Amino acid sequence: MAGEVVKLDRGFPLVRLADGRELRCEHATALVKGEKVRAVIGDRVEVSAPDEHDMGIIEAILPRERAFVRKDPTERAVPQVLAANFDRVIVAQPLAEVNRRRLERELVLAYETGAAVTVVLTKADLAADDDQVRAVSDQVRAIAGPDVQTIVVSSADPSSAEAVRALVPAGSMAVLIGRSGVGKSSLVNLLLGEEVQETAAVREGDGKGRHTTVSREVIELPGGGRIVDMPGVRGLGLWDADAGIGAAFADVEALAEGCRFRDCRHGDEPGCAVRAAVEAGELAPERLASYQALRQETADIRERREQARWAQGEKASHVRISKARKAYQKSGHAKRGRRAGR
Repeated sequence: MAGEVVKLDRGFPLVRLADGRELRCEHATALVKGEKVRAVIGDRVEVSAPDEHDMGIIEAILPRERAFVRKDPTERAVPQVLAANFDRVIVAQPLAEVNRRRLERELVLAYETGAAVTVVLTKADLAADDDQVRAVSDQVRAIAGPDVQTIVVSSADPSSAEAVRALVPAGSMAVLIGRSGVGKSSLVNLLLGEEVQETAAVREGDGKGRHTTVSREVIELPGGGRIVDMPGVRGLGLWDADAGIGAAFADVEALAEGCRFRDCRHGDEPGCAVRAAVEAGELAPERLASYQALRQETADIRERREQARWAQGEKASHVRISKARKAYQKSGHAKRGRRAGR
C-alpha cells in the first residue's frame, strides 16, 4: 500500500494511505539495519499491514524530490533529514529580535533544498513603531536577497497572514522553520483561523524560546495547501551546503568574480575584490565574516567525512585481510607450506 508520512512523534511515523486511512507504522528491519534509513515527515512510502502486527510496516521509502538536511548534532559527520517532498521553506524570525547570524544559516539550509524560500517576520505587534518595522524589513531583505519575498505578520492583524497563505496554494506543501518561541505556531493558527497549535512566549531571562511544538505534523490549510510546523531546531549544522551558501550570499559570490585569483579566500590576497568592497563600505564586514565562517564549516565537515570514509576503508581492509588469513590457515595450505620448508 502507498502512503505518506503525515506525523512524527513517539518514534513511530503516522502514515496516511491513499484511501484516507491513517496507520501508525514501524520500519522494516531491512531499512534500519544497514544504512539506518528512517522515514521523515513528507516521505512517500510503501507499507504493509500484517495480521499478526498491531502496527503497519514501512517496507520502502520512495525517492525524495527534495529534502531539508542538516548535520546530525549527535554525530561527527552524518546527515540528518528533517523533512521531504515540500515545495517551499518558510523561515520565521521575530521582527523585534532578528538573529542575523541564524537567519543567514537558515537561508543557506533553505536554499540548499532547491525549494522556493520566503522569510516571515513574526510578532510585528511587538515592534516599537512603524519605523522599526520598515528598518528591520529592509535589513532582512538585504540579507535574503532580491529573489526572496519578506512578509511581515502580526498576531493582532489576522489579515497579515494572507500573503503567506497565498504562497501555499492547494496541492503544495511548505515547511516552517525557526527557533522555539519565534511565533511559528502563532502563524499556523493565523493561517488556520483557529487555535490548534500551542504557543508560548520567549523566556524573559535569556531570550530563548520555549519548546511548544514537539512533533512534526502535516497541517491542512483551509482552501489551500499544507504546512509543516517544525519543532524549534537549535542546531543547524551545514551538510553539503555549497550551493546554499552561494545562493544565500549571492552578493559576495558576485564580488568574488572580480578577484585576481580564482581560489581567493578574501583575506590578505592581493587584488581581492571582496575585501575592496568591504573597505569601500559596499559590503558589511559582518556579512563577509559570516560567509567565510560558513564556507569553513562546510570544508571542515567535508574533511571529517573523508577521514571517516578513509577510516572505514582501512577497517574494511583489515577485516578482509584477517578473514583471508584465517581462511588460508583453515585450509591447511599454511601447514603444508611449513612442512615443505623443513
